[in-house]
Amino acid sequence: MPKVDLQAIPQTNATGYPAHLADVVQQRWYRRLSPATGLTDFGASHVVLKPGAWSAQRHWHECEDELLVIIAGTAVLVDDTGRTPLVAGDVAAFPKNDGNGHCLVNESDADCVFLVIGKSVNGPCHYPDVDMRELGGGDKRRKDGTPFSR
Repeated sequence: MPKVDLQAIPQTNATGYPAHLADVVQQRWYRRLSPATGLTDFGASHVVLKPGAWSAQRHWHECEDELLVIIAGTAVLVDDTGRTPLVAGDVAAFPKNDGNGHCLVNESDADCVFLVIGKSVNGPCHYPDVDMRELGGGDKRRKDGTPFSR
């Protein structure tokens, strides 16, 4: 089964973000490729950003390298250096623990499709623009360490 049948993998827009931070990712649709294909050494996702959607709140990982490849459409990479347009064929790399908060924003009127590759399970993640920090395993808390109310 080397060729992946994307249509056979369920697409979701689920997020672990608290409700007040989740609005920007509501039109981010993704397929988790690794579990569906039996890959265990790294995680990979096929992502579709609808017009206006963000890939995530701006963030950086302590323990996860990320590699992103734009497949179709356009997006704007927003990071500590500013705003960088990305088009199909462009590649962006985010080394672990570099402290450069990043996200993609689809400011076009068409879908943006990309592949992102990183660790399947990651450790602490920082969100510089919002009051959130992930400790690992999906445990998101306020920067002062208090949990979000359910």
